[in-house]
Amino acid sequence: MDNENVKEVVQEKYAQAAVRAASGKSSCCGTSPASINGCDPITSNLYEDNETSAIPEEALRASLGCGNPTALAKLQPGEIVLDLGSGGGIDVLLSAKRVGPTGKAYGLDMTDEMLALAEQNKLKSGLKNVEFLKGEIENIPLPPDTVDVIVSNCVINLSGDKDRVLREAFRVLKPGGRFAISDVVVRGEVPQEIRKSMELWVGCVAGALSETEYREKLAAAGFESVDIEPTRVYDVNDAREFLCSSGIGAAEIAAQVQDKFISAFVRAVKPLRDKSCCGPTCCT
Repeated sequence: MDNENVKEVVQEKYAQAAVRAASGKSSCCGTSPASINGCDPITSNLYEDNETSAIPEEALRASLGCGNPTALAKLQPGEIVLDLGSGGGIDVLLSAKRVGPTGKAYGLDMTDEMLALAEQNKLKSGLKNVEFLKGEIENIPLPPDTVDVIVSNCVINLSGDKDRVLREAFRVLKPGGRFAISDVVVRGEVPQEIRKSMELWVGCVAGALSETEYREKLAAAGFESVDIEPTRVYDVNDAREFLCSSGIGAAEIAAQVQDKFISAFVRAVKPLRDKSCCGPTCCT
């Protein structure tokens, strides 16, 4: 499956999710409707009530993440944050609250429906230090050395060109900047039936990297201090739910994915000096 097909299907699915959230229905990683707390073990129960009490309900309804990167990224007042694949804006709004009025939170998304929903949620939140950008995470529309922290919530696994995403993340981070994202990560071999399922790809599963692949790709992009911290490990019953929702015979496959998929917090740091540059202006 080529990258353009992946992008088109992801964009269509997330546009539908935005429309559902705006109409008062909840979104989810899979295909079935859900309560506001999420439809499956990947998207549910990610945020504490004290975090979301001042966040518009539509932002929470549109959440399609697999973690809570803003809580784990240790954001500081005054920092500039970029959320890759910001959706309805929940992680951007939470980041904006954490960095305060002297900081700023950008959200980047390619889906018009999600961007429209995010702008509505921004207005409802009353936050002024928020800006949503239209674009793709493979081509971030910001200059080099712009942001202090990059967050993302179960989005990088959806890209058909993860190497380019990570290179772009490295480019826009300031020297010493932090990469701090939540994503689904694979441990071991994955059944081919899952890789072939486009519904599972869009649903935050089939595009996932292995732990080793993530480490290697981050290092190749130039990052240091790479760390992958599991935040959830999914069991057979979890797998059975999302397999069935995609029309795959769960009884035949579920045992093969036992503990293979985890939600993880992926950390890395851009070095203070770009080691790829050895000219007179950067090797000081």
